[in-house]
Amino acid sequence: MFTSVLMIEKPLTSVDVEFVTTLHGDEGVSFIVLMQPRGDQADVLLRAIDDVAMGELKEAAHEGEEPEGKAARVPAEQGLEISLKALRNAGCEAVGQVVEDHPLDKMKAVVDEAEADEVIVLTAPHYVEEFFHRDWASRARHKVGVPVLKLFAHSE
Repeated sequence: MFTSVLMIEKPLTSVDVEFVTTLHGDEGVSFIVLMQPRGDQADVLLRAIDDVAMGELKEAAHEGEEPEGKAARVPAEQGLEISLKALRNAGCEAVGQVVEDHPLDKMKAVVDEAEADEVIVLTAPHYVEEFFHRDWASRARHKVGVPVLKLFAHSE
């Protein structure tokens, strides 16, 4: 069985589930999902610039209105449960947790503990962070010791 650590920021859509569960053909896949609430991530200005770059002016105007800290935990836990259920319904093994502090350290620990084969970072595009290689996938490549695949999440 192939083991993937999957880092996400929001609940998986049906397209995301199909995408990640078919990456390895017919081989069985086990997922360890790490939900990183977007409210705790990088700074509001960078997210607003990303929204403008993607032509999402309405979203840019509302950056900073998302729940942060403890208020972000409840929606993150709900999104994690939705994602785990969707992966299990697709025939995969799936466990997970919400990660609030030191996400890259947690990712490294999970990879080591589970002897994971890869890391998949599935997030919305973050153009500014990606340009400066400060996005999760770029930073993980220097830390986890297994291949890191960066995919863009779909929205419904």
